[in-house]
Amino acid sequence: MELERLEKELEKIYITLIEKEKVANSIASSVHPQYRSSSKNLYRYLLLRSTDIREIQAGLSELGISSLGSGAGYVYDNISGALKLVKLLNGTSWEQNSDMEAIGFTGSKKLLVQHANHLFKVDSKVRDTEIMVTMPDEAATDKDLIKRLQEAGMGIARLNLSHGNEELWSKILKNVGSVEKETELPIHIYMDLPGPKIRISNIYKQDRPETSLVSVPLIEINNTSRLLLIKPEPALLSEGSNVLSFSENIPLIEVSLPQIIDNLKVGERVFFDDGTFEAVVETINNGTATICIKNAYKKKLRPGKGINLPDTNLELPSLTSEDLELLPFIIKHSDMIGYSFVKNADDVSLLYSELEKLGNTDIGVIFKIENSTAFENLPAILFRAMQRPKIGIMIARGDLAVEVGFERISEVQNEILWLCEAAQIPVVWATQVLDTMAKKGMATRAEISDATISAQAECVMLNKGPFIVEATQTLKNVLGRMEAHSQKSKNTLRALKVAKKGLKDIHGQYTEDA
Repeated sequence: MELERLEKELEKIYITLIEKEKVANSIASSVHPQYRSSSKNLYRYLLLRSTDIREIQAGLSELGISSLGSGAGYVYDNISGALKLVKLLNGTSWEQNSDMEAIGFTGSKKLLVQHANHLFKVDSKVRDTEIMVTMPDEAATDKDLIKRLQEAGMGIARLNLSHGNEELWSKILKNVGSVEKETELPIHIYMDLPGPKIRISNIYKQDRPETSLVSVPLIEINNTSRLLLIKPEPALLSEGSNVLSFSENIPLIEVSLPQIIDNLKVGERVFFDDGTFEAVVETINNGTATICIKNAYKKKLRPGKGINLPDTNLELPSLTSEDLELLPFIIKHSDMIGYSFVKNADDVSLLYSELEKLGNTDIGVIFKIENSTAFENLPAILFRAMQRPKIGIMIARGDLAVEVGFERISEVQNEILWLCEAAQIPVVWATQVLDTMAKKGMATRAEISDATISAQAECVMLNKGPFIVEATQTLKNVLGRMEAHSQKSKNTLRALKVAKKGLKDIHGQYTEDA
């Protein structure tokens, strides 16, 4: 790109930032004081990423000037610095607008460390990646396991409240507290809200046509199998039910939530077991849905497996009655709460409202981005989340990969990292990190590479397994090697759809006259 044209293109971006500063100020006035500067920078980042800057980046690189991709956390300062250097090369002296509140490189990194320290309750002057480990049931009776996990590098114990009960969780918490006292080192507690559970409740088959149904522990699936999804309603399974007459003797899959069948449409995709089975809806009839398997990567499907509906507009509450019942327990015993199935900014406000009713203003909230809707609404979620001081984002890569497609998950997780870096909000990297090692004792090469990339986040989550202590130690070693010379990804190229949508949402809420 010619030097004069490069200057003009940079100037366009700079002028846009100046012209939109009233909107940035309006946004900043709506968030917690701790996030005023961060909210402005996130908004500026959305303005920057709503256009294609690849050619500008190439031009800057040719001149040896730091590219725009290196400045997600300090957009105005980065644009101003690049523009100043290009103007100097063109023989013009220039200074940035001193009235604009700006965060520089050092200030950006400092804010991220401060926000991570606040959320994870640590005191670090540099960015250290925390390790979160999902507590197995054995932790209720084996205190030594918790101690060995702490020695291996665990700083946060995760309790998944989708499994177990209050008695089990209380025993685990008691053992965690005992280890803390013995070692005089803190172990912070993170608890996941269950959220809407979209799972296979039961599987039924008919031994012969027109006979009553029997529950089975599994069914065998191939690429031509057909299944019938049914609601969890006893009437559908009774002898007089018309389900038996039109089910064509195919297996019946009882879903955990009846609403999902009401929301399904013909042609939409249905995934089971983290994408292991892919099906398409053929027909919908009398509260049931016939689906045809298109891809089966295993042979057997069992009850309890998760269901993903990436094409379906689900009308499900982000907070269930079970979630609301669990909130007092979580507030009493946890440092951080994981918000499952958050979809938009209104869901954020809903949880905040419930926490306020319970008189809580201190617990950390980590928003789990686990579906395509949450990803598309991430900017709006971040702005609304900034109304409280202790916040974070979890990249729940398992469900998210099924929702957005496995070929897109790397792209999507990078975009989440960029947006959170722009907002100086800490990120938890989750799902299947060193999963094979935790279960079998030896990591795959791909898993080690994945663990290496996870150093870009402020926290990495491990799931349970027989070799979880060894997996924790390995992760600690990998992170220790990477943290000295690794930062978040800097590959800022084409315009981002999520940035364009984020701007549209924000400009619908905030005006320049606000």
